[in-house]
Amino acid sequence: MADTKREIERKYEATDATRLPDLGRVAGVDRAVPRGRTELDAVYWDTPDLRLAAGSLTLRRRTGGDDEGWHAKFPVAVGVRDEIREPLSDTLPPSLAALLRSRVRHAEIAPVVRLLSSRDVHHLLDADGGLLAEVSVDTVLAERLAGEGSGATAAWTEIEVELADDADPAVLDAVEKRLRKAGVRPASSSSKLARALAETTPVREGTGRRQDAPRTAGDHVLAYVRKQIDAIVRLDPAVRRDLPDSVHKMRVATRRLRSTFKTHRKILDRGTTDPLGAELKWLAAELGLDRDQEVLDARLGARVDELPDTLALGPVRGRLRAWSAARRTGSRRRIVDVLDGRRYLDLLDALHALSEEPPLRPAASRKPAKALPRAVLKDHRRLATRVEHALALPPGPERDTAMHEARKAAKRARYAGEAARPALGKPAERFAKRVKALQSLLGDHQDSVVAREALRTLGIQSHAAGETAFTWGLLYGREEAAAEARERELPAVWARADAPGLRADLKHR
Repeated sequence: MADTKREIERKYEATDATRLPDLGRVAGVDRAVPRGRTELDAVYWDTPDLRLAAGSLTLRRRTGGDDEGWHAKFPVAVGVRDEIREPLSDTLPPSLAALLRSRVRHAEIAPVVRLLSSRDVHHLLDADGGLLAEVSVDTVLAERLAGEGSGATAAWTEIEVELADDADPAVLDAVEKRLRKAGVRPASSSSKLARALAETTPVREGTGRRQDAPRTAGDHVLAYVRKQIDAIVRLDPAVRRDLPDSVHKMRVATRRLRSTFKTHRKILDRGTTDPLGAELKWLAAELGLDRDQEVLDARLGARVDELPDTLALGPVRGRLRAWSAARRTGSRRRIVDVLDGRRYLDLLDALHALSEEPPLRPAASRKPAKALPRAVLKDHRRLATRVEHALALPPGPERDTAMHEARKAAKRARYAGEAARPALGKPAERFAKRVKALQSLLGDHQDSVVAREALRTLGIQSHAAGETAFTWGLLYGREEAAAEARERELPAVWARADAPGLRADLKHR
């Protein structure tokens, strides 16, 4: 059974001659207790092209210490990682392999680095004997096992300070202050593996993706495309771990990417991007199976909670729970099956190939100030057509449908503005902000449409079961009023998103 630990630590440079200062004098620390020396033997695994290391992920099999076993580490923030642990075994546990699949895909993984560490451990305790932090002085010997530099070695000494579970992070600041006063400085490498790779890899010029600042329209579009691809890959393990909002964020990344392909057909060849767009649409639909139901549940639940008890007649909450459960697709398991499937992995391979060898068209070489505004304004014209069509219709189902279509166009225009922001600056930022406000209004209207249909169904079910349908009818009326309010607000919100000056600023950036 996998175990998860949030690891919060800081690393410092040291030499064989470095001596720890008296850490018992650190603010908040009562005493520092030596815990002895431990010998650790860790073998780090990766693909031949080091995909895990490129994403700041690590996978190791370690013996020695009280936590020996398989460890996969995922970055959360600077100095913060989630460590997923599995018991020691001869082969990689399937649970960890799954969490790394979006990076590894069809590639093989094998040992790349071995680290032998002699660890001198000290515990920092509070006045009650509670553990605040563990301070380790590690003498490390690294050996490159595969790839460029195979057989090369490196050695160093470092100090590692790891915060104890539930301890105040201020302890780390206090310890660092004491270490700095003793002349100890933060390490330049984020991890032992990063340092081992850096010190055992021959330096060659011209390798890897160019990191030059974007100059052409194609550069800017590709930067946004790669950002969304990276988001999909990065969020995959979070979705598998069922972390909060991970499914929604991954779905948004797929939509942004698909939208960008449509917006920039003059920059990226649609012969390549159209098939990818179709696969991204499939993936977004799979990710949304339960997400839409969650949003609806939250809305209806909030509406019921707003009611005074005198208006919540009958088993309202029980009926709502039963209805929601019946509509659940069991998609938690289904989503994981999708992420494990060949179709999804092939999509990731294709997106990686596009990122490495983009199908650029001649317009990609144009200046951003020329090509990007044209694309953004084209999406804006498309949005204008849909909004004006919706406004011209009388209230009713036809207008509801037209407003939903306008919402889709608003998303596309907003994403176009966001993608152009690094190149066009404030004008693109203002444009995206105004269109986002429009999208939010249209989204709330559509949520009301969906909620009314659900409330009608709940009312019918309640009536058929011999319960009163009064509350469902009352909530239906409130949702109807909410939709009417959004429709009244639409002209003013649209006027702000359609302001001539907003579009002119994009052209003259």
